[in-house]
Amino acid sequence: MEKILISACLVGDKTKYDGSDNLSPSIQKLLEKFELIPFCPEVEGGLSVPREPSEIKGDKVITKSGRDVTFQFEKGAELAYNICLYFGIKYAILKDHSPSCGSSLIHDGNFSGKLVNGEGITTKYLKSKGIMVINEKSIEEFIANY
Repeated sequence: MEKILISACLVGDKTKYDGSDNLSPSIQKLLEKFELIPFCPEVEGGLSVPREPSEIKGDKVITKSGRDVTFQFEKGAELAYNICLYFGIKYAILKDHSPSCGSSLIHDGNFSGKLVNGEGITTKYLKSKGIMVINEKSIEEFIANY
């Protein structure tokens, strides 16, 4: 069974910045065709749960109080890629809007709640290494076309 890297919050792990999850209703359908490898780049990069929200501002990732957490985000992205290499993973399903995992929309960097076109740190890194990244809104289409 092919393995897929997936944002841990999408399988129900409480890894979201506020200690909650983003459980996807499509998980059971995915499990019928794939082995899911849950991974949270922010947690694996060294950030806690819960943690202060972060957004991408320019070439940095900054918390709401102004702390630079770019290193932790980049470390998490590298670790996500290492997992892909280890398991031979070609696809990743990541949580959109996240500063790590966003694949179409991310927050604007001003903590305004506004979304802008963009990609998170892990998404950019995985795509640069040839991993196909989709977001949770595309799971049904991905399964149908696989």
